[in-house]
Amino acid sequence: MNIANTIHFRNLRGDFFGGLTAAIVALPMALAFGVASGAGAIAGLYCAILLGFLAALFGGTPTLISNPTGPMTVVITSVILNLTNAYPDEGLAMAFTVVMMAGIFQILFGIFKLGKFITLMPYTVISGFMSGIGVIMILLQVAPFLGQKNKGGIVGAVTNLPEYLSNANMAAIILASITLAIIFLVPSKIKKYAPPQLIALVVGTGISLVFFGNSDLARIGEIPMGLPTLTFPTFTPDKVQVMIIDAVMLGMLGCIDSLLTSVIADSITQTQHDSDKELIGQGIGNLICGLCGGLPGAGATMGTVVNIQGGGRTVLSGMIHSVILLVVVLFAAPITEPIPNAVLAGILVKVGLDIVDWNFLKRAHRLSWRAAAIMYGVLLLTVFVDLIVAVGVGVFIANILTIKRLSDIQSDKVKVITDAEAEEAELLDREERILIKDTQGQVLLLHLGGPMSFGAAKAISQRQAIMQDYKIVILDVSDVPLLGVTATLALESLIDEATKKHLEIYLVGGSGKVQSRLERFNILERIGQQNQVATRVEALSLAVNWLKQHNVKPAIAPTGV
Repeated sequence: MNIANTIHFRNLRGDFFGGLTAAIVALPMALAFGVASGAGAIAGLYCAILLGFLAALFGGTPTLISNPTGPMTVVITSVILNLTNAYPDEGLAMAFTVVMMAGIFQILFGIFKLGKFITLMPYTVISGFMSGIGVIMILLQVAPFLGQKNKGGIVGAVTNLPEYLSNANMAAIILASITLAIIFLVPSKIKKYAPPQLIALVVGTGISLVFFGNSDLARIGEIPMGLPTLTFPTFTPDKVQVMIIDAVMLGMLGCIDSLLTSVIADSITQTQHDSDKELIGQGIGNLICGLCGGLPGAGATMGTVVNIQGGGRTVLSGMIHSVILLVVVLFAAPITEPIPNAVLAGILVKVGLDIVDWNFLKRAHRLSWRAAAIMYGVLLLTVFVDLIVAVGVGVFIANILTIKRLSDIQSDKVKVITDAEAEEAELLDREERILIKDTQGQVLLLHLGGPMSFGAAKAISQRQAIMQDYKIVILDVSDVPLLGVTATLALESLIDEATKKHLEIYLVGGSGKVQSRLERFNILERIGQQNQVATRVEALSLAVNWLKQHNVKPAIAPTGV
């Protein structure tokens, strides 16, 4: 990779202000995500610094800003909780190992050029999954919003709600509510100069120090200053499989999150990102994040948009954003110590609300009951069962329904024409109608239209039962651009059956890839070169002549008799 081709200083002013704005937006979010994950505020900052710098340097989207994100934080929070419960001493190191492995998987996805396939997931599944993550994010903030410590993850957030309410800290509730109100109510004119999250963070912290300085409020506390210490890969034999599955899930989610943000960046800047290169950059960043005790992250939509609006156009903007955050960690960490967790909870509740796909939720049932069922099913599975199960079940059901629809469409494209007056005969022109009328019911014309995959195989096979009533079979594949293996096998079976019944077989069309597929199955050889023609007119003319030569009597009475 030639880095010199990706870095230039022709837009230095724009990149500096874009990076500065992105860093201001990233700071409160990185702190909030770090605290929410259970790994500490510093883990969120390390992610913003390391991933932000490395993904910009090695990635394929010049304006992308990479930070901890809501979806990635929800997943790693679950991983940290599960592993630390099983291994109190080694669990956190094992969770960071999962982050490293996720980075490796992302690099492999990029190397094998899977970028264009990563986002080929039904929108209903993405919507349900992301909305479920938004709900999880909100539920996880219930305890800190009420001034309590979360117990037992999602289930604990729901089952312990009465306890949280009975022990609620009024100061925490006031601060979290003020934070939410500020984020929602900041005028658009002010948003141009300062992100609402940062305003809420500063105001909320200031109020907590002035009015609630003596209250029992949970705060971020001391953040280590300086460079991170390395966290080496840690495994246990009984958790290796679980860690690999979590890493694949984390890596896939990071890819989807990043590439969707890259598409948004493309639409704003009118450029085109390199998906595979972006995955490699994200993978390198997450690998180093895990090694240095940072959260996993991905392309952040909010940071990317403000970067572009601030003038950022090259990879320098993302690198500058990281350097500014590094300065905060090295020299200004004590400033963040008094930030109350309740303020961060208010910020994250807004993040959760933004992640939920309200637009699709409101109208899914009107668009399609199947779409609504998949979306709501994935949402519920995401929240109450498991993220991986939710995506797996959602994709499986969505694909089954899609396959059924495609099969129905392909089956409808398999037409049997035996009579010039039949509805299917609308495919024929005037000369072809005359010729098929002259065959007097002795020819079965099987017309295949469009791509033929396994969805059409059943429809082709069903035509075998009626072949015995005819003397000639014409297979018309002139309108078939693609012939799948299963459909080809069905054609092979039909031809074998026709041969056993001593029927004459003609093939119309079949060029390019279709011809190659027919050749590999020896179908062309079985039909014979003399019976392979380019048009239906030729095939019908040969059929009429064959019937005359063999003095075959009509199977049906001519029209008008």
